[in-house]
Amino acid sequence: MMKSRFTIFAVTVLLALAGAVLAADISQTKCPVSGMAINKASSPHIDFQGQRIYFCSDSCPAAFKADPEKYFEKIAADKVVLENVQKICPVTGEQLDNKKSFTDYKGRRLYFCCDACKPNFAKDPVKYLNSMIEQPK
Repeated sequence: MMKSRFTIFAVTVLLALAGAVLAADISQTKCPVSGMAINKASSPHIDFQGQRIYFCSDSCPAAFKADPEKYFEKIAADKVVLENVQKICPVTGEQLDNKKSFTDYKGRRLYFCCDACKPNFAKDPVKYLNSMIEQPK
């Protein structure tokens, strides 16, 4: 009886750990335009809507900017979470003191100054995303 409980406990723990590994964020490893490998230390990149996006060559950022939603959809489908470089809340414009409140939206992880901003963003995400095209450095 004790061995059976231990086995059930062990299986439960293993399943929980497996779920945590599967749910882990996937870092960007390839160019969203070409699909080729990137090197975060040397690849060209842009900061767009609070996200740092790396590319395989200097020609890819222009293609990305021409149709960003197309590439953000691909990023989201691949379950990649881009490097976030946000400095301000998209709703209030306040400086981000911490990055505890966030939502994932179509390939972007967006942070807010507080949980109260999330429903406002959800009502009109395009409005807030447009205000974040290029954030202050």
